[in-house]
Amino acid sequence: MTTVPSGDGAGRAVPPKNVRRAVDAVDRAILHVLAEDGRISNAALAQRVGIAPSTCLLRVRALRAAGVIRGFHADVDPDALGLHLQAMIAVRLAAHARGSMGPFVARIRRQPEVLDVYFVAGANDYLLHVAVTSTGALREFVAEHLSRDQDVALTETSLIFEHTRAAGRS
Repeated sequence: MTTVPSGDGAGRAVPPKNVRRAVDAVDRAILHVLAEDGRISNAALAQRVGIAPSTCLLRVRALRAAGVIRGFHADVDPDALGLHLQAMIAVRLAAHARGSMGPFVARIRRQPEVLDVYFVAGANDYLLHVAVTSTGALREFVAEHLSRDQDVALTETSLIFEHTRAAGRS
């Protein structure tokens, strides 16, 4: 711990950066409410959790600083952008590419079709969540960006018919 001077001269302890702090019941309540509505005001969040707004603000800042809250994002409907087809693509890398997983992920994340990249255990190495305009665009993405990649040994595409968020993540 580092001591930072305070107005009364006594100083206060501040946890070092990049150290995960314990998440208590109040933090969990804050996280639950934020997962439901990331745009809730601090005053409303504090009221829902049952703590003072100043305490709530300090806790949210501490959760962000500790990396517990990774960010706040808009959940954009791909269909509204004309991306009417979504898929999960399982990718297995070639044996020679096991040492170059970072560059593969860097390349694939630059593709506008890719919404999320998941590093997974099991027979495959990655799951890619993609959104495209049509089946032709999906075929082109797989053929041009995955099948031609020398690091990719195998792909398996599953179309997403419907996506429903888990409870508490509206």
